[in-house]
Amino acid sequence: MEVQNRIAFLVEKLNLLPHPEGGFYSETYRSEANIETSAGNKNLTTAIYFLLTSENVSKFHRIKSDELWFFHEGSNLTVHTLSELGHKQLSLGYPSSTAITSPQHLVKAHTIFGSTVDEPDSFALVSCVVSPGFDFADFELFEAKALLQQFPESFEIINKLT
Repeated sequence: MEVQNRIAFLVEKLNLLPHPEGGFYSETYRSEANIETSAGNKNLTTAIYFLLTSENVSKFHRIKSDELWFFHEGSNLTVHTLSELGHKQLSLGYPSSTAITSPQHLVKAHTIFGSTVDEPDSFALVSCVVSPGFDFADFELFEAKALLQQFPESFEIINKLT
């Protein structure tokens, strides 16, 4: 029950709201500076807190900007990507001698990605910095059917994250 108390505390303290892809988030920064992109005029940078529990997943989605992930607390988190290289996994969390884990990872613009918490009955609290800044107009959420046509060998992870 201690984990559930910590999750409830973080949701309240950080003013986290449900995110359409799964988990909880709160925007903490949106730059006043703008930049012209092929998708229009965008804020230069945005940042959020993002909390994901082991009972939930961050569904496969794509944005038009680079996204830097920074680990804060909880269980390590796996960022799953789908690309011409197939399914790849980035381990975000506490560095250790037994795994290739880093407290920071980059997901390049236009990459299909989602995430899962590694430990059962746990959570991961991270921050995500998007540049050019995040805009829900650039957010694309995927369904299994579309992804399975493109990545049939990744059946298991696609079914888990859609």
